[in-house]
Amino acid sequence: MLPNSETKLLIKVGIIAAFATLAFIGTLIIRIPIPATGGYFNLGDTFVMVAALLYGPLVGALVGMIGPAAADAVGFPQFILATAVVKFCEGGIVGLVGGTGKRRDTKKVVALMLGIAVLVGGYYLFEAIIYPFLARIIPFFAVTDPKAAIAELFPNMLQGTISAVIAFGICRVFRKKG
Repeated sequence: MLPNSETKLLIKVGIIAAFATLAFIGTLIIRIPIPATGGYFNLGDTFVMVAALLYGPLVGALVGMIGPAAADAVGFPQFILATAVVKFCEGGIVGLVGGTGKRRDTKKVVALMLGIAVLVGGYYLFEAIIYPFLARIIPFFAVTDPKAAIAELFPNMLQGTISAVIAFGICRVFRKKG
């Protein structure tokens, strides 16, 4: 029999692995291309947000970093860096503000709105500033520019909003069951 702390750690690792897998699948299965940047619309954020709301900032951040970034490795490796950083921050913020414990729906909604802001703002920062800067040194990152980043604002906002609405619904169902 494992000691209590080791059991808790093992359970947490299992939860992270399960949600990272769901985020990977949600990112990989529904891929709607965004021609301006070569990126794509997906619903992987749903599972990052659910993990963060149900299990807190650490789980949310790690799920965000692992699942969607692994999905980018399948066909979109140029976005792995941006995805890992942005989704890590998204999961962390959503979990910090709205995760674990008996949080009111208002806090969860605020947390999800902040998650959307991190998603949209983070990708804009990477696509408009960081990637063009890195492209000067490493041509691999020459995939976007400020104009393309502007073109992705609406699809990213839509992706985040749809994911947040679904995540909120899933969390309400889990709350009523538990």
